[in-house]
Amino acid sequence: MADTISNTGLDKVGSVLRDLEKHGQSPWLDFIQRSFTEDGSLKKLVEEDGLRGVTSNPAIFEKAIGKGTEYDPQIRKLLEGEGLSAGDLYEHLAIDDIRAACGVLYPVFEKTKGLDGYVSLEVSPYLAFDAHGTITEARRLWKAVGRKNLMVKIPGTEEGTGAIREAIADGININVTLLFSLDAYKAVLEAYISGLEARAARGEDISHISSVASFFVSRIDAKIDGEIDRRVAAGDKDAEALKALRGKVAIANAKAAYQYYLDVKKSPRWQALAAKGANPQRLLWASTGTKDKAYSDVLYVEELIGPETVNTIPPATFDAFRDHGKLRESLTENIEEARHVLAEAERLGLDLAGVTAKLVKDGCASFSESFDTLLGAVAEKRESVLGKRLLHVTADLPSDIRDDVAESETAWSKEGLVRRIWAKDTSVWTNGAEAGWLNWLTIVQDRLWHIEELELLARDVRSRGFSDILLLGMGGSSLGPEVLAETFGQQEGWPKLHVLDSTDPQQVRAYEKAVDLKKTLFIVASKSGGTLEPNILFAHFWTVAGQALGKAPGDNFIAITDPDSHMQKVAEENGFWRIFYGDPKIGGRFSVLSNFGLVPAAVSGLDVRKFLTITNLMVESCGPSAPAHVNPGVTLGLILGHSAKCFGRDKVTILASKGIASFGAWLEQLIAESTGKKGTGLIPIDEEVLGTPDVYGKDRVFVDILLGDDVPDSRLGALREAGAPVITVRLADKNEIGQAFFVFEFATAVAGAVLGIDPFDQPDVEFSKVETRKLTNAYAETGSLPAEEPFAIDGKLSFYADEKNAGVLGGGDAVSVLKKHFSRVGAGDYVGLLAYIERNRETRDWAQDVRMELRDVLKVATAAEFGPRFLHSTGQAYKGGPDSGVFLQVTAADAADVPVPGHGFSFGVVKAAQARGDFEVLSARGRRALRVHIDGPLEEGLKTLATAIHKAVAGA
Repeated sequence: MADTISNTGLDKVGSVLRDLEKHGQSPWLDFIQRSFTEDGSLKKLVEEDGLRGVTSNPAIFEKAIGKGTEYDPQIRKLLEGEGLSAGDLYEHLAIDDIRAACGVLYPVFEKTKGLDGYVSLEVSPYLAFDAHGTITEARRLWKAVGRKNLMVKIPGTEEGTGAIREAIADGININVTLLFSLDAYKAVLEAYISGLEARAARGEDISHISSVASFFVSRIDAKIDGEIDRRVAAGDKDAEALKALRGKVAIANAKAAYQYYLDVKKSPRWQALAAKGANPQRLLWASTGTKDKAYSDVLYVEELIGPETVNTIPPATFDAFRDHGKLRESLTENIEEARHVLAEAERLGLDLAGVTAKLVKDGCASFSESFDTLLGAVAEKRESVLGKRLLHVTADLPSDIRDDVAESETAWSKEGLVRRIWAKDTSVWTNGAEAGWLNWLTIVQDRLWHIEELELLARDVRSRGFSDILLLGMGGSSLGPEVLAETFGQQEGWPKLHVLDSTDPQQVRAYEKAVDLKKTLFIVASKSGGTLEPNILFAHFWTVAGQALGKAPGDNFIAITDPDSHMQKVAEENGFWRIFYGDPKIGGRFSVLSNFGLVPAAVSGLDVRKFLTITNLMVESCGPSAPAHVNPGVTLGLILGHSAKCFGRDKVTILASKGIASFGAWLEQLIAESTGKKGTGLIPIDEEVLGTPDVYGKDRVFVDILLGDDVPDSRLGALREAGAPVITVRLADKNEIGQAFFVFEFATAVAGAVLGIDPFDQPDVEFSKVETRKLTNAYAETGSLPAEEPFAIDGKLSFYADEKNAGVLGGGDAVSVLKKHFSRVGAGDYVGLLAYIERNRETRDWAQDVRMELRDVLKVATAAEFGPRFLHSTGQAYKGGPDSGVFLQVTAADAADVPVPGHGFSFGVVKAAQARGDFEVLSARGRRALRVHIDGPLEEGLKTLATAIHKAVAGA
């Protein structure tokens, strides 16, 4: 009967528990549970057993809330609105329980004039070694509960002691917990006294403040007795002296603390406070349940009875003492014997100081583990209640990966790594500059707080009658909006959103023709304002829009950029209609839930308030109060990170339902640009049609992103059977795409921590920009790009490579060169097809056909990317990630070019410079890279190249 109180004996006349009052001791109960309060059991203990207080701790709440269903109705009701995190849910439930118990105990509080009648609620055990966090939470809980007879529990750690002083000075009742040593108790009593003095010095009342110091007892004997038994069994020469101390050290330690309390009460310093109405900080005996069955089950109650003390008794011991406990004022008995016991313990090397120090750490860890278990149970209940309102992540993993991830989840919980991410602790990664890039964690809530700004913009856009919206951007500024445009389509009565992220002149012209220039809202999206592509796209469309309108088109332009950027200056100088700001502490690939994604969403008619509210449910699921094992972002990130680091499965193969297929391109950028650096990382593989298990190596993880009731590809079952890890991410409907954005952002940050890299920088993207800038500058000065010579020519196909690659590939016809190139592909490698040509349906189909043949013949992962789009995406991983890529870059002569207004070059020149800059960095990184250039009509050249590739790999 450990978790409930028996009613047996409640009708006895003269309850022995009630008679503790005659000896000046107050019995409190170390237990709380809603049903126990609601059914009158707690009140009956007060009335018939003289119960005078209640304490709680994470372990107690874990048993109360985490098990059973009595809290489920309130959880469902609380989640009817916008949702709450697991931590917020727990707090709502706990505070209601505490308030209810405070109501039952309030008559005791009034009758004893504030001496008793208290109910204790503990600050988060995660804060045990955080002084600032502890006092902040103590103040918050005190205000949230709002009951005079509340005691906030603070652990008696060194950090907690400072918080105790501040809390007492604030007028908060404090229950100091986890005290084991006399020195720790002395420090706590000093904190109480100095807190009262500080408050009195300000002329504030101190008569209503109450505090107890919870001195733990039986755990000390459990540790000391264990050491005694070990030494006796080993034949210690002091065996008899050691055996004489069994079951005595904890009580002697408590009696020493009580003697110190009595001495302090006599001091002039305390007497001065008492004269002002101060209440003494009573010693409270905690952990009074007997651990050793050889001892009396009421030992730690019977031996610690004395004036001005409290005994907080666990349920089983409460029943036992009621049944057969004996009363005597034992606390002041045999003080000299107690001192002798402590002296003997020191002489015999039982290291009481070391034991108590360890017990504090173990106690904090134990409460944290209980809190993890509690929050995990609440999180699972929350997920169950939210149901289809929440995206769900599941995984089918081979046993080795599953065990490794489970072990890592435990480590993440013990080390508090989820909370440390939210606290922006850079030691989670490299102790570098990561903290400056973490505002994506809170951007959803921030944008909800400022949602009216976006809603007003949407109304203004609709009233102006735009037919089209054309977003000009690259990478993070374009891929997220592209997902929203393709996922949700054109909203009825709203302009259609188009996204242009290419310098290909044919593609620029195609988008120009696709919109009504007079009725188009142009969005120039660039975080820094210094990125080449958005700047030259702006130059072009500013010119053509102005020509169509017959005036400066500023009223048709919006800028999204970081504050004080070059683009802000451009927008201001040209009279843009609106400027919206990004957050400088969010990198581009993490910016989709900031203004970079939300402004395009709002102006194209999406309900951004609803979108963010739904997204916030996932933010809460990944929040600091969600332990690692129930945190979808952590679990997903650990699977990806450990699969790559420990098992060589670094090719993340992305599958997605048709309705959300564009999500894969956004995810490619997020994963590749975040993790692909310092020779490690994850290589995302998007749009690769599933094959049979025999075409895959042991380097794959499959991520299946499903929409609604879509069923997984049947071939995934065979892959699971073959031992491939398969992660399933299921969205109930398209509105959960924001949840998918966030859960993968969080997972990527976690994977970066596993890989030991900074997931928020992109050094090799910058190198490509530098090389491109050199080439465009050279063109502007000379009128041509620097000359280059192919090492092989076959008809309309010319082949280029750096000296090292050219030496390996030699000369000959196209088939010969390509055969040598692809012969370098080995197990665990991947092939990257990098096409600097117009990205349309026909070219995408061509790239897909080629890559699938390469995959099936070579049995390696294949990626099909279009430049310059991928430069701000997977290009980082190709250059900075593992040296497992074999690259074929494809360039072509443009059928027509488009000049860039105000610059000394054209879009075709820029694209060519980007391709060459990209190739130069690949070569500088020692990658296996080959470039083929097509002269003449593109369609014909692509067919010729496809035929040559087919012949090159035939029979491989």
